[in-house]
Amino acid sequence: MILVNTDYITGKEFEMLGLVKGSTIQTKHLGSDIGAGLKTLVGGELKGYNEMMNDARALATKRMVEEAAALGADAVVNVRYASSSVMAGAAEVIVYGTAVKFR
Repeated sequence: MILVNTDYITGKEFEMLGLVKGSTIQTKHLGSDIGAGLKTLVGGELKGYNEMMNDARALATKRMVEEAAALGADAVVNVRYASSSVMAGAAEVIVYGTAVKFR
């Protein structure tokens, strides 16, 4: 499956199949929250949360690709990501785009 953040794929003509999306809500365990709280005192990267967000983006993307494949898509164009805090230590990640079929 081809994923692009543009509204075209060079050299390809396609028909639009519709909007597809994937999402997940992830959280870290209490130990990570405490460690992150302490890290804010000295500064630096919150590696546990960085890993959590990378995992969340990967899972949301997998779900979007599965939805596109179910429509018979060859690619997803205009791929966009968004995230929001759901509660302390938990974040939602959503990815969406337009599923397309090559002509």
